[in-house]
Amino acid sequence: MSDHKFEVEVNSLLPSDCALYLVEKFLGEGTFGKVAKCRDLTTNQEVAIKITKPSHRDSGLFELNALAEITKLDADKYCLIKFLDWFEYRSHICIVYEMLDQSLHDFMNIREHRPLLIHEIRTIARELLISLKGLKEINMAHRDIKPDNIMLVNQASEPFRVKLIDFGLAINPTDMETGTFMQNLRYRAPEVILGLPLDERVDMWTVGYTLAWLYTGFHIHSVDSEYTVIRSLTMRQGMPDQKLLDNGLEVKMFIKLLRRMLEIDPNKRITPEEALKHSFFTMEQPSADSEKRNSQEKRTHKLLNCGHKKLVFLL
Repeated sequence: MSDHKFEVEVNSLLPSDCALYLVEKFLGEGTFGKVAKCRDLTTNQEVAIKITKPSHRDSGLFELNALAEITKLDADKYCLIKFLDWFEYRSHICIVYEMLDQSLHDFMNIREHRPLLIHEIRTIARELLISLKGLKEINMAHRDIKPDNIMLVNQASEPFRVKLIDFGLAINPTDMETGTFMQNLRYRAPEVILGLPLDERVDMWTVGYTLAWLYTGFHIHSVDSEYTVIRSLTMRQGMPDQKLLDNGLEVKMFIKLLRRMLEIDPNKRITPEEALKHSFFTMEQPSADSEKRNSQEKRTHKLLNCGHKKLVFLL
């Protein structure tokens, strides 16, 4: 067989030392391989298996090395996808994970990028910050956080509970070399673009940018090149109208948190521990009924969606 041929198909049987997996369908494909929905025939459990292409076998081994550290954490407590098993099949590295619902990217596409409400974003924000806190405790940086790599666990039964996935680029921050190419351009931290020293704070930037995207429904910077990203970051256009800031304490606290997360200088950027203690999470929840709150948030979204000029204050 060719070293580059993908040998796994629907209905393939994939044996490991402790289970036999039936490939039911493919869920997605990336540069390094495919993700398949499979069934463990020994338990009848649905699982997701990340299958690396033979030509990218090293990337699978790299992810397994990262998982050796990440599995020191309680996956449920730290909002990380649960690693179950791994094996090799015809030169493919196969990594078995728990089956989750859908990515934030797919979820927003389905709802045509209609922005989320503050209380929905708060749930997602808290769990992502807990993920970052856990990764920092074991000296790991994810390096590829984006909506595609944030999964809803079960939107029907546990609304907006999320887990961080895909540790194919995870690394100890001390091994992050200046000038290393990483992160999707839309979510790339300024220090990556500018060739500055790098550490786990690049992840805080991408979480902050993702939360801003969930709140507005669009990307707040032009992203056709690194130049336009930096240009957008450095073109200050002042604070928004006071009318916008007066739309509610929850919104004000959220904006203040985003500004700390999206600090251009990583030395001034908020840490996961500090973020989890921010007033956005600790403030007393409004007593107004949900209809009034939702109506208020919709008015705020309308103001925000009038253009990029209103959003520069997030940086």
